[in-house]
Amino acid sequence: MKIKEEQIQTLHPQPGKTNKKISLKKYETIKKQLLAILSKKELTHTELMEALYQSVKDSFEGGVQWYGETVKLDLEARGTIVRTNAKPEKYSLKK
Repeated sequence: MKIKEEQIQTLHPQPGKTNKKISLKKYETIKKQLLAILSKKELTHTELMEALYQSVKDSFEGGVQWYGETVKLDLEARGTIVRTNAKPEKYSLKK
């Protein structure tokens, strides 16, 4: 019998929108990487996803971009990371 992995209901920054339920373990992995990447500097969406991919591609099972996007939205909804008003938009850790 396979033990069901613990899930987390992720949040979405836009009111009324629901985000996905994903593996808590994968969530924690991606979250840790996103926060580590953004602790160094602000990045555009493309740069952030590229840096995330580079940091986990050898060890992560699943779609890095998909999980990255899901967790990034969740962290935005929780107020952990913020989007700047720059063009192009950049992401940074909330001060």
